[in-house]
Amino acid sequence: MTQMDLALAAESSTRHLSFLETGKAEPSREMVGRLSECLDIPLRDRNTLLLAAGFAPVFSERSVSELEAAKAAIDSVLKSHAPYPAFAVDRHWNIVLSNAALPQLYEGCSAELLQKPVNAMRLTLHPEGLGRRILNFEAWRAHTISLLRQQLAARVDPVIKALLTEIAGYPVPPGSEPLENFGAAQRLATPLHLSTRFGVVSFLNTLTVFGTPNDVTLSELALEMLFPTDDKTVEIVNAMVRESNAPAAMKAAS
Repeated sequence: MTQMDLALAAESSTRHLSFLETGKAEPSREMVGRLSECLDIPLRDRNTLLLAAGFAPVFSERSVSELEAAKAAIDSVLKSHAPYPAFAVDRHWNIVLSNAALPQLYEGCSAELLQKPVNAMRLTLHPEGLGRRILNFEAWRAHTISLLRQQLAARVDPVIKALLTEIAGYPVPPGSEPLENFGAAQRLATPLHLSTRFGVVSFLNTLTVFGTPNDVTLSELALEMLFPTDDKTVEIVNAMVRESNAPAAMKAAS
């Protein structure tokens, strides 16, 4: 984006932007807002810009528990997605809410990885997590690394940078399908192929964000949901659900 492009988008002049850039002029609160909007700057950094310009932050940052309406909406979406896994993650990919579906998927995972806060990416790819059971480990890791790089391009974050380095260094499990086996069509929507004691399940994942957030925490939340890609996965999920419900049914019968 050239200075002229930005000036037009922000309804300003290149002369004024040049003065702001060199410190010959100070921006108004409105100008900081317009520039932030044009450059798609995250809410957290818009507050930083406002402070640097001498203004009070505009966007609040509350905990998820304080965001009552949003939390209720998230809970509703997560529960309606059962029996398939769905969870809400923060900007560092820590799980803050979950529908706790299909506990059988996480059998054999290290207890340490399951301690709160659970990091979704670490739990999925770590050798002591699901990593050793992901049949297309290289393809799924490539998908994950792409997400983290996009996140870093939007905002430099040392926690995300460290997570990227960590995940890139995980060993490839023996027998994992080579990355070159996945064609361009599959790379557009990389499936997760996971081995379980019930058989191999295959999921596609979606990431959903709030469209018009005015709170920093809410703007950084994403809902990740897994969808079955084939009938075999649906059958296996149904078997997992029946197994999970069996103790409750037996207790009710007694």
